Amino acid sequence: MDQPAILIVEDEQKLSRVLQLELEYENYKTEIADNGKEALRLMEEKEWDLVLLDIMIPGLSGLEVLRRVRRTDERTPIILLTARDEIYDKVSGLDLGANDYITKPFQIEELLARIRVHLRTPQVKKIDGEQLSVGDLHVDMNRREVKRSEKQVELTPREFDLLVCLLKNKNIVLTRDKLIEQVWGFDYFGDTNVVDVYIRYLRQKIDKGFDVAYIQTVRGVGYTIKDIG
Repeated sequence: MDQPAILIVEDEQKLSRVLQLELEYENYKTEIADNGKEALRLMEEKEWDLVLLDIMIPGLSGLEVLRRVRRTDERTPIILLTARDEIYDKVSGLDLGANDYITKPFQIEELLARIRVHLRTPQVKKIDGEQLSVGDLHVDMNRREVKRSEKQVELTPREFDLLVCLLKNKNIVLTRDKLIEQVWGFDYFGDTNVVDVYIRYLRQKIDKGFDVAYIQTVRGVGYTIKDIG
């Protein structure tokens, strides 16, 4: 079996060297980029099995690198590394297409466990072509389009997946843990309050300005989309 290739994007030399030594000890091939422009070049020129991407790097920020890479590459697993621990940063990274997020300082054993999970998890999710709807809200799974009252609604990939999950379980109350498992994946290590953030985003785009609100909160349990009327 070929050695998985991992790109380490980290400008702190001591940390990047430690990561390289630990990963190579685990039989991974590695390369280091210490700035955003170099990282972007390497990610565009070579195929990687996984990328460790620090947010606070010179040149281009990690989030900007992530944004540009995800325009053409939705497959490569990307784990963000950062000293910041704010929910906004977590949501921003995940929303831009990061697969995971780990906050410094971290234990190398935890990082290695996350890497193993992402290397064995298929990264391309296939969605069956079908139509989902409730009232005047319609989702075209093939086109990944959402309309309410015939008006197109622009959703991020994560918002779309969350909406689809709710619609496929219409009238069933889903807990935060269940939504994390269905939308973010069983291997997600973050806080469940990320669900609340994305529900708020969805409500702003799906329900705001309409007499009927489809997304309902069941206090102490979770969320559901109700087939009203």
